[in-house]
Amino acid sequence: MITDNILALLNKTPESILVSIAGKIKLRRLDKNWTQKLLASKAGIPLATYRRFELKGEISLRGLSMVAIALGLESDFESLFSTKSYQSMDELLESNKTIERKRGTTND
Repeated sequence: MITDNILALLNKTPESILVSIAGKIKLRRLDKNWTQKLLASKAGIPLATYRRFELKGEISLRGLSMVAIALGLESDFESLFSTKSYQSMDELLESNKTIERKRGTTND
């Protein structure tokens, strides 16, 4: 698929992004000197689920949010897809000129 090829060229794949997130979470866990078992318990998820997350980056969105809350990172998680910030007033004014879409275009 074309999209997959473009992502690979940019060296960003869904898998690499998830593994990167898992690595950052692992570092936070180690900073707190917590075991995988302790974090899984605090997050309310099975230990096997947490271990798979650290190893492969695989976890449900709900599980990831529970891990973020357990580590006190919920504000980081909530800002994941935050609104766009503007570099200048002109950029802000220009963005207001675009029509706000209610749905995507059809790809027929």
